[in-house]
Amino acid sequence: MTHPLDPGEKRTVLVVDDTPDNLSLMSSLLRTEYRVKLAPSGERALKIASADGKPDLILLDIMMPDMDGYEVLRRLRADPNTADIPVIFLTAMSATEDEKIGLDMGAVDYITKPISPATVMARVRNHIELKLARDFLQNQSRYLEQEVQKRTREIVAIQDITVRAMALLAETRDNETGN
Repeated sequence: MTHPLDPGEKRTVLVVDDTPDNLSLMSSLLRTEYRVKLAPSGERALKIASADGKPDLILLDIMMPDMDGYEVLRRLRADPNTADIPVIFLTAMSATEDEKIGLDMGAVDYITKPISPATVMARVRNHIELKLARDFLQNQSRYLEQEVQKRTREIVAIQDITVRAMALLAETRDNETGN
């Protein structure tokens, strides 16, 4: 397994859009730097996101038939296995209220179509770096918590041994001192 911040490893981006041309455009834009998975529907996106090798980032359209992007995000956040995957809405909905709703729901960013390739690449890169740093800090936190628990157990064992040794010393009788 590679280090979580290994710059040589290609990270995975899931692009969710019901328009084949948009999927093709985003795939061609991202594939030079990322592994790209494509989902033509919200249902398919949820299956890909919860499978092994889950994505590091999801680019999600809002306006899709059957299940819109808001519902996909709700379901992602409700599942503990996918709750921490950053989601960027990539949509033609450009109203300020739409952006506010998306960000309030837990999206990390909001990009409106038509896209600027440089902007998309910069935001994808930034959010993947943030996720990797967050994952690294969580791993470090878990490791440090385990170390604290281990050292605490060692200290408790040393205290028990010390108390027993002191008790044995207190119970020791010496003929020279009158027992």
